[in-house]
Amino acid sequence: MSRQGWIFRVTPTGPKLLETGPAKAEVEKMAEMTNPSVELSGVSKWYESNASQEVPERRILDGLDLVVRGGERFAIVGPSGCGKSTLLNILGTLDAPSEGKVIVDGIDTSGLSENEIARIRSEKIGFIFQMHHLLPQCTALENVLVPTLALATRPDPAAATERAKRLLERVGLADKLNSQPGQLSGGERQRVAVVRALINSPKLLLADEPTGALDEDNAKRLIDLLVELNASEGLALIVVTHDRAVAEAVGSTRTLNRGKLEG
Repeated sequence: MSRQGWIFRVTPTGPKLLETGPAKAEVEKMAEMTNPSVELSGVSKWYESNASQEVPERRILDGLDLVVRGGERFAIVGPSGCGKSTLLNILGTLDAPSEGKVIVDGIDTSGLSENEIARIRSEKIGFIFQMHHLLPQCTALENVLVPTLALATRPDPAAATERAKRLLERVGLADKLNSQPGQLSGGERQRVAVVRALINSPKLLLADEPTGALDEDNAKRLIDLLVELNASEGLALIVVTHDRAVAEAVGSTRTLNRGKLEG
């Protein structure tokens, strides 16, 4: 017995209503979004003291616990030097905690080799920085495709190129595919950087002061774009910023204070 999107089936444990087709895909997407994209468990970060100079230990993060699920988004704010970028680097496996665990999409990164962590980072995490870091000799399309070269299993080149073109069109750059960074405006370069961060379909998107080099109008457009992509792609979004207006535009704010996240 069946109806559109569902099928009734008798199983050893009794009759069940199973999803098929579009309904199944929707349920699977919802289930994926409820799974943690990244978890921090008891994470601390400190820098060792220099005994010869009598410099005390500097503790940046202090026993921090955090669970970030697919589709979730928030901004991290706090005074300069409080450890916002350090926290983002640990979330992105660019830095390791002094103690505690970082779990990315269910994988505990503790004890993994640098190559294993790099593979997880390439497959599951996208980064956007204050400076776009685009390769000046490459076109917008070529810059977007660079992260695909770091995957352990290379995607089909035609499929990857088609996804890159679709994403660039989505952010309003369909006519800039063959333009080099020097031929693009600041806002356009940052949008290329956003697409580059999305090309490998990450579970988590991390943005460190992404509007710092943009004027007010382009900053607003960029944050609006990130929020829209967070909703449509179902990925988790974390933005580090000193700008309260940017934090409010993200929609939810947490403050890093004395090594802990508040809010």
